[in-house]
Amino acid sequence: MAPSFDNKNSLFNFAVRDGNGVKGIVDSGISTVPPAYIQPPAEQIDKKNASICDMPPIDLSKLGGPDHDEVVNQIVGAAETLGFFQVINHGVPVELLESLKQTAHNFFGLPAERKAVYRKEVSPSPLVNYGTSFLPEKERALEWKDYISMTYTNDIEALQQWPVECRDDALQYLKTSHELVRKLITALLGNLEVELDDSNIDTFIEKKTVNMNFYPTCPNPELTVGVGRHSDIGTLTVLLQDGIGGLYVKVPEEVDTEKRGEWVEIPPIPGALVINIGDTLQILSNGRYKSAEHRVRTTSTKSRVSIPLFAGPEPTQKIAPLPQAVKKDGAARYREFVMLDYIKSFFENPHDGKKTLEFVKLNSA
Repeated sequence: MAPSFDNKNSLFNFAVRDGNGVKGIVDSGISTVPPAYIQPPAEQIDKKNASICDMPPIDLSKLGGPDHDEVVNQIVGAAETLGFFQVINHGVPVELLESLKQTAHNFFGLPAERKAVYRKEVSPSPLVNYGTSFLPEKERALEWKDYISMTYTNDIEALQQWPVECRDDALQYLKTSHELVRKLITALLGNLEVELDDSNIDTFIEKKTVNMNFYPTCPNPELTVGVGRHSDIGTLTVLLQDGIGGLYVKVPEEVDTEKRGEWVEIPPIPGALVINIGDTLQILSNGRYKSAEHRVRTTSTKSRVSIPLFAGPEPTQKIAPLPQAVKKDGAARYREFVMLDYIKSFFENPHDGKKTLEFVKLNSA
């Protein structure tokens, strides 16, 4: 029997502790959003007044050809302004992308008890975590999202520990995206005049995690968010979104455009992947590249899925602005830190824009 969703404790137990998630709440037959999910007015997303990002996708098949420099300039330009761009002809099979979306729907369609075995408190592996919202214990308002997170160490552990219902597609997504991530990092670091070899490229993208996110239909999408305002903490994120849409990015205030400070929607493009710059790359570039503040809207018409691949340094890695970037700027804007400390700062606090960057920003920046 479902609890009273007006009682925050019983809702928390039902959705979080028992592993039912938001999907379980929706499946119970609700007609209005439970109070615990209603965001403060300032955090609600006004779809009607948001503009659409009209940046055309970047054709990566032209890298290495006559138009190589032009494509690199497009990648760099997007990284220096919005921090988000879409890519086509990226090398990840479109059939795999379609299969991934269906696999995500299939996983979240499983009975609650099958998914709940992967909750952080009971999961048989630290590599796999099923949950709902971002940090339910500390959030003022919960996010309208369920997720499964799978961290990669090696093939054997992935095949043994990741959920059998989604491991094969998730692992293939991770592997086929590897060359794409390397190409983008090569272009972006090369623009900073960093001398590149396999080892220093891999240093920045060695740790990889695949998430599958599920945003159930919402009776009052204007009152909720699927994901609150945040930037990703790694180096690069490769995101597959389905055709429903709902991803919004904030145009940085320092960008010279009439839309600065506004939220723009990143429209789904069939066969494309969304790329966004993470905090680590902003720090490495000494602020030249912008990690994108973004959030996700819910919808009343159809459940939505998205599948991000996060690539970043290992937790033990020390991170600081690259010497080439500091030399050009005259001073470092961020202090050196161990990646694990940054990860802890991010995951121990509710989403709050790009606040985690304050953790390593130098006072003179």
